[in-house]
Formats: sequence, structure tokens, C-alpha cells
Amino acid sequence: MSNQDEPIVFVVDDDYRMREALSGFIEAIGFRVATYGSSSQFLEAERPDSPACLILDLELPDINGLELQQELADRDAPPIIFVTGHGDIPSSVRAMKAGAVEFLPKPFDERELQNAIEKAIAIDRLARQKREELGHLKTRYRLLTAREQEVLPFVVGGLLNKETAAHLGTSEITIRVHRGQIMRKMDARSLAELVRMSDTLGIKPRGQAGS
Repeated sequence: MSNQDEPIVFVVDDDYRMREALSGFIEAIGFRVATYGSSSQFLEAERPDSPACLILDLELPDINGLELQQELADRDAPPIIFVTGHGDIPSSVRAMKAGAVEFLPKPFDERELQNAIEKAIAIDRLARQKREELGHLKTRYRLLTAREQEVLPFVVGGLLNKETAAHLGTSEITIRVHRGQIMRKMDARSLAELVRMSDTLGIKPRGQAGS
């Protein structure tokens, strides 16, 4: 397994002893670990491009855990596990509603924490895979000419070539050529696969009832 595929667990906690305890535990269950004493340190650090999760304390000296969670919300940030000695029900509800994987009190139950870490890393692997697939699809879509991009919504809308031609004011044979180029450039083996690709890209089918 390359370093890029090897999961890493980030720990943000201002208590040095807790960072040491978490670091030892995480290494013992077979994961790489990187620790930070504050949210700012975590935000400023260069982090490896690997499947990951973030173990986050609630009370921190600069940006608190919930604020950091909010700060990371619009980024491709790793899933968050809160581990805190200052937990309360409103904080835990807010954290979970914002997508936290788990909210564990200190002292933490090792089995619960291990399960949470494994779950969070599995979630991040899937998210990374989806981002990678979307990136490949966007690259293929950019290979299409402006006219082919115009034809695509009609193709995935299920229109025949002659119907698409009528909508766009061109000939059936021209649409047939565009359709072939779209299938080739998108590397789609079937219309069903092209429909799935278009849906992932957020392309709305045209030519259907009401569209």
C-alpha cells in the first residue's frame, strides 16, 4: 500500500497528554497519526492526500471544535469524530446535524473510538472515490464541442436523432455523428451509462415531458 492509500488520523486537542494517549492508541490499531494543539495549527499544516478522519476536541484555545467543523464544511475535509470532556446535548446535536460521525465523551471507550475511526475512514474513502470519478467525468465532458454539449441533454432525454435534429434545426445525419462522438469522448458503453454520467454531472435531460 502506498502512502497515498494508507489512511491517516488527524487529532486536534490542546491537552498534550490527550494527544499522546490518542496518538499511541491510533498507532496501536494500525493507523498513521498526526497531532495538532489547536485548530489554527491544523488549518495551516500541509496534510497528506490520503483517506483520513479528524478527531476533534470541542473546547480549543483559538477556534473551537464546532467552529472548525463549520470552517471545514465547504472543503473536501475528512469526516469528524468529536472526543470531548465538555460535551453537552445541544453541542452534540449540533455536531451530528453538521455531519459528525460520532460524539464521544472523555475518557473515551477504546472500542467505540476504533469503530468510529474505521467508519469515518470508510466514509472518506467513498467520498474521495466519488470526487475522483466526478473529476474524470468533467475532464471527458470538456472534450465535447459546444455543439456536442448542446446535443447531449437530448440524447440522455431519450429523443431519436430526427427529433433532436428538429429541436436544434439541423439534419438527422449531423445529430447521428454528434451522438457517436459524444459516446466515444465520454467513453460510454451504452446509453444507460451515458445517462448515469450525465446525472452525476448534473446535466438535465431535455425533450422529455415538461422539459
